Amino acid sequence: MMDVLYFAWVRERIGIPKEKVETEAATVADLVSELVAREERYAAAFADLSALRVALDQELSGFDAPLSGVREVAFFPPMTGG
Repeated sequence: MMDVLYFAWVRERIGIPKEKVETEAATVADLVSELVAREERYAAAFADLSALRVALDQELSGFDAPLSGVREVAFFPPMTGG
């Protein structure tokens, strides 16, 4: 069981800020595939992975990163300067 957090427009598309997810996913990409298969709102949020960043236990990571031992996954758009 892990916490999955959504920020900015990702949260707006999915409609919730966080949820607990039971998953057998080996990598972040596998987790995204599981979420997208759930409902259309997830498919909309994850339609363009190049527009997303992911952090595992608050460390910036990649979509090919393993989820073993991870307690928190956060999805957010790239931070913009200014």
